[in-house]
Amino acid sequence: MNALMEMFGDLSFTVLGFSCNQFGLQSPEVNHETLNVLKYVRPGGGFMPKFPVFAKVEVNGINEDPLFTFLKESLPFVNPVIGDIKKFYWSPIKVNDIRWNFEKFLITADGMPFKRYELQCPIEKVEIDIAEVL
Repeated sequence: MNALMEMFGDLSFTVLGFSCNQFGLQSPEVNHETLNVLKYVRPGGGFMPKFPVFAKVEVNGINEDPLFTFLKESLPFVNPVIGDIKKFYWSPIKVNDIRWNFEKFLITADGMPFKRYELQCPIEKVEIDIAEVL
């Protein structure tokens, strides 16, 4: 995500990061600890995001943030495999749910959802779409 900011950050583009603990309980930290977790643990090595990182949210289930409800309703799911539901910490599980951390959404400057990307999507495909939108 930092590389995308370096490539497009001066062109009215930004990455927005949202922490979520609904996937394997991998983000148990509290909000004020998030930047230190990124810097020292995962990915570690002094990593500092070059984009805003917001407070932890729920992206799926009964308490999902309205932003993610809107995004998921606006764009189709990108992976037909739901995955190991024992690692999911929300209910109810829906076909259009975000499947794991680092699923991405590209949104136009006027706030319209443009495209949704699965976890394993090569970043080069995202780069091409960003350039098209810009």
